Amino acid sequence: MELVFAPMDREAALDILTWRYPPPYDVYGLDVDPAQREGNVTYMVDPAKRFYAMRRGELVVAFCSFGADAQVPGGEYGGESLDIGLGLRPELTGQGHGHIYVSAVVDFACEAFGPRSLRVTVAENNRRAFRVWRNAGFEPFARFAGPDGKTVYLTMVRAVAGETAHSAVP
Repeated sequence: MELVFAPMDREAALDILTWRYPPPYDVYGLDVDPAQREGNVTYMVDPAKRFYAMRRGELVVAFCSFGADAQVPGGEYGGESLDIGLGLRPELTGQGHGHIYVSAVVDFACEAFGPRSLRVTVAENNRRAFRVWRNAGFEPFARFAGPDGKTVYLTMVRAVAGETAHSAVP
């Protein structure tokens, strides 16, 4: 069954906000304060934020966002790259299928937005995510401390076919 992308709707956002990941991936849970749930839903369904639900049949298996929402505070995000955020349903992680979701998101981003290059930011200790994005042609570009001062993030870039992306190994 193929992945279907659709702009985020209320039902999908509410589902995603219940996702919980085991340590050390628990930092990726989106809804830490139930009092903020409605505000988080409103944010995610706002078309300007560019959130998309990824479904297989009726099940939301992942979500993605593009642009400023995919950036981590503390990083430098100049240039023309399109930032990508991706979250996978927790019970689907760690099974070796991340490349399917990354490939689908990259294809969707190129078709929907026509960027010259793509950029993703991953926590340095998330070796699974690093490997998947690296295997998809993304190269490390910068390293920085996140807003908590403890988590180190890597920014990775990839040129779109026929374009050139800047690269530097941190």
